[in-house]
Amino acid sequence: MKILVINPGGTSTKIAVFEDYDLLFKESVEHTAEDLSKFERVFDEFNYRKDLIENALKDHNFNMDDLDCVVGRGGLMKAIEGGVYPVNQRMVDDLRNRINGEHASNLGSVIARHIGDELNLPSFVVDPVSVDEFEDVSRITGLKDIKKASWLHALNHKAVCRDEAKKMGGKYEDFNFIVAHLGSGISIVPHKRGRMIDGSGGRSDGPFSPERSGGLLTYDLINLCYSGKYSHKEMVSKVSTIGGMYDYLGTKDMRDIEKRIDQGDKEAELIFDAFVYQIAKEISQYGASLRGAVDKIILTGGISYSEKVVTGIKDRVSYLADVVVKPGEMELEALALGAIRVLTGEEEPKEYV
Repeated sequence: MKILVINPGGTSTKIAVFEDYDLLFKESVEHTAEDLSKFERVFDEFNYRKDLIENALKDHNFNMDDLDCVVGRGGLMKAIEGGVYPVNQRMVDDLRNRINGEHASNLGSVIARHIGDELNLPSFVVDPVSVDEFEDVSRITGLKDIKKASWLHALNHKAVCRDEAKKMGGKYEDFNFIVAHLGSGISIVPHKRGRMIDGSGGRSDGPFSPERSGGLLTYDLINLCYSGKYSHKEMVSKVSTIGGMYDYLGTKDMRDIEKRIDQGDKEAELIFDAFVYQIAKEISQYGASLRGAVDKIILTGGISYSEKVVTGIKDRVSYLADVVVKPGEMELEALALGAIRVLTGEEEPKEYV
């Protein structure tokens, strides 16, 4: 079976075609700020991105009539359990109405459905970012006004867990993992028998990342917000896009930071060490979430290509469980594999309601 995978992002639209488990080709179509400036809303980009996808397929001499299904990256929809969901009208409406905000990924399922409907094929999303499987106890924050919710890299988290479970001779639901996705954003999650029971992400809590602040000291943050130095918009930027490594060192590139350390930059060394230290602490606290029954710790995401980062984390957390590294991300593969599991009857699809 041939599967078209669509993953829209803020500056690119990634596509791939798989034949069963084999990748036939993939491509990342880049979008400049000028390209997107003409669109007021993400949904206004629908035809622009869809045409680019279809043109990319033509450039690869691929006949769309050969497809068996289409899979899109799930966007900011309602909180749902992990799994594979056929794209229905309720999902499209929720994404169009921005019920949880606006992001390019909101177009993934909508374009997938449109292409699927044109070709009379099924369309799916797999483990979208809105996957929320937290246990009730993990939602309590200390203020009734604030409830913790799950906004994590669910697709890649669950993909690397399934991959490691297969290598261990079982299924995702057979094991307990702690996964650290290390990229421009960081999320660290305890996976208990196939469910993401807690977790932290760099916009609200957890360790700082190359561009996000992570969890901050509450009183100091309140004072900073009311100091008059920054507007609400500026504070949002400080914690979400220009915080973390960038705020301290003026760069989001870990390779640049490691180069500066090699050249004797002591400030860069201190911030790097704090970065590794905070990740290790966060991983270790989720050992308590799993009562110490951790089968593997998995490091993934682009930063896990760094031997220096991986070595530093292993040095602090190997007491808890063996650490395996799956650098990069498996998102395109994960989308295709989810569709295959449903089409072959290995997994039952779920309904978005």
